[in-house]
Amino acid sequence: MKTKFLGKNKNLNNLPGSFKILDPIPRNTQSKNVFGLDYWNAFEFSFLNANKDPLLKVIEIVIPASSQYTVESKSLKLYLNSFYKKKFLNNADVLKKITNDLNKLTKSSVKIKFINKFHKEPESLNLNKTSLKFTKPNLPICFSGFRSICPVTSQPDFAKIFINTDAKIKVNWLKSYLISFKEKGEFHEQCIEDMLLEFNKKYPGFNFEVCGRFMRRGGIDINPIRSNKNTLLFKNFRVFNQ
Repeated sequence: MKTKFLGKNKNLNNLPGSFKILDPIPRNTQSKNVFGLDYWNAFEFSFLNANKDPLLKVIEIVIPASSQYTVESKSLKLYLNSFYKKKFLNNADVLKKITNDLNKLTKSSVKIKFINKFHKEPESLNLNKTSLKFTKPNLPICFSGFRSICPVTSQPDFAKIFINTDAKIKVNWLKSYLISFKEKGEFHEQCIEDMLLEFNKKYPGFNFEVCGRFMRRGGIDINPIRSNKNTLLFKNFRVFNQ
């Protein structure tokens, strides 16, 4: 896959807040019966207020799973970092600028806001420690130490996976399946979608929602949620080592 910036060094000092920095990545949705969204949290966003004082904010970006494109993460980092010397009269103006650019890029309706807290991590069955042979229906499941590979840089990505379902799943099978991603070269979003489609195939007729809380890179973390129903349980929560 060719990208503008991932694995490359480029000088962007002459492109402050420019739409040209953003790099679209086509979605690879395999089924129409996939619902969800991607929570992006950007922790190092700085811009100038009306008095030219620098402000540091945390941005929550929500991209629907139905978008035609998502954004390549390094290009988003460079795009957001380029705002550090750009002046805005108020918070609404800077959020509007970013929203319009990402709507244009993804060909969808993106939601963006500044945040100062996260939702609480849901109570769950720890798949790494449980002695149960089967999971409990409607009790969220979590798995620590998930590993996959970036398809562009070949660097490892780590996450904590959360699953909510009304099915009883064999614990040993589920652990083995999640571990099998450790050498798989896919972006975060595709890993989570692959899980949902596999669960739908193995346990037809049951509800599934899968959430990946991935470790941050370059001040940004990406947290996809995919479900086979259009109502979601998981929110934008934090885990300890994100």
